Amino acid sequence: MAKRKISPYRTGILFLTVLLALTLVGCAGTRPGSPATAGDEVDSRVRDPARQDSEGIQVFPLQNPAVKELLADAGTAESMGDYTQAATLLERALRIQPRDPEILQSLAEVHLHIRDYAQALSFATRSYDLGPRVGEICSRNWRTISVAREHMGDHGGSVEAASRAKQCMSTKPRSL
Repeated sequence: MAKRKISPYRTGILFLTVLLALTLVGCAGTRPGSPATAGDEVDSRVRDPARQDSEGIQVFPLQNPAVKELLADAGTAESMGDYTQAATLLERALRIQPRDPEILQSLAEVHLHIRDYAQALSFATRSYDLGPRVGEICSRNWRTISVAREHMGDHGGSVEAASRAKQCMSTKPRSL
């Protein structure tokens, strides 16, 4: 019996087909409690409400260009579901600017994604201690604290933190 040779082109097509099938199987439906669900919670309970209410005063610290780049790269890693890489990049940014409330809050949100609620609570609290008392960052701090406390079984603390988030939002002055 003669051996039949498979062309490199067909081998490449076969490899790509198998890779695509494995990717689709990995992406098919998420279970409740999976990291994708945690990501939905971060957006729906922390970021989106803070953004919607943020028409008032906003205070953001000046940032080193390297920190801006690390934050952008961390955002990309987070959006791709690579929370370990996002945390690594944010920790590198934090070494450059250790008192930056935006970096601390971003780390808190990444820890919410990976269900490390104690760390999320710690980073959000530090961000609030160093950051502004009004605006979007303040609101995200308290919303993160609320979610973390809820998952840690502190219902009363969660409700209190959620009400504190509303106090961060300062509306635009009507007129001078």
